Amino acid sequence: MEWSGLGSVGSISAFWSQLVVIINHFKKLLSGKSLLISLPYLWLILLVAIPLLIVLKISLSDMGPTSVTDVLSWSQGWPTIKINFSSYLFLASDQLYIDTYLSSIKYALLTTLICLVVGFPFAYFMARAPKYLQPMLLMLIMLPFWTSFLLRIYAWKTLLVSNGIINNALLSLGVINQPLAIMNNSFSLVLGMVYSYLPFMILPLYANLSKLDLRFLEAAADLGANAFKTFWLVTVPLSKAGIIAGSMLVFIPAVGEYVIPELLGGSDTLMIGRVLWDEFFANNDWPMASAVAVVMMLLILLPMSLLSRYQSEQAESKL
Repeated sequence: MEWSGLGSVGSISAFWSQLVVIINHFKKLLSGKSLLISLPYLWLILLVAIPLLIVLKISLSDMGPTSVTDVLSWSQGWPTIKINFSSYLFLASDQLYIDTYLSSIKYALLTTLICLVVGFPFAYFMARAPKYLQPMLLMLIMLPFWTSFLLRIYAWKTLLVSNGIINNALLSLGVINQPLAIMNNSFSLVLGMVYSYLPFMILPLYANLSKLDLRFLEAAADLGANAFKTFWLVTVPLSKAGIIAGSMLVFIPAVGEYVIPELLGGSDTLMIGRVLWDEFFANNDWPMASAVAVVMMLLILLPMSLLSRYQSEQAESKL
């Protein structure tokens, strides 16, 4: 009995010593640099990784009469995994979804290109403006964000309709004889998207151009390069990081845009955001909607991976 008691005391002592080691380990994790590193990872796991895994799980499930069936179930004490790829097979075979994805990419690329063409001169002018004017110019660029996104899109709707301000002004001036068809078509869709996402292109370009060493431009001028050559061969290559960052900031949200196509687009401007909404809320087909979302995220991950690779190469080249 005495030996057994001593053994129990020894076991309890060993247990408490192990517990103290574990507690001290967690204290180290929750202090200093470890805490700073772990918090972003915890944020990504809780708000990005876990929701994505849930969406992926639903996309591989079946839609029951009232709810989505579970991928993992238990039968006679054994786990059973039932994966359904029918939603992805239907996406690959149905021309409507293929055309919608291609349409979304087309409008997103067109929006990105127009934002780049319009935004680069804006950013260049802001970067070359006197220092005391730059904060005011930045404020003017960010001013639209102070107003609700939905209200700004509705404002464009009232401007572009047949009896709107633009058509009425042109009719009054005698420029046109009948209202222009500038609403519920590709023009109104691209206009609304360019207006909404233009600041996301200008701000990264401005941040890059404001750090541009002007001595490179002076050296190009001394070597006989004219203004266009200097811009194309010096300014544009040196602002490549800002161009890529701005393009990604515009392209990624534009692919999945829902509000602008719904309010300003027409029947010929169907985008994947609207299809996603229809599958979730109109058709109540959650596996199909989740499959649409997963494929859309894969399309977005491709340019993001290219951006990450480019940034890594730039960081390595500076070392």
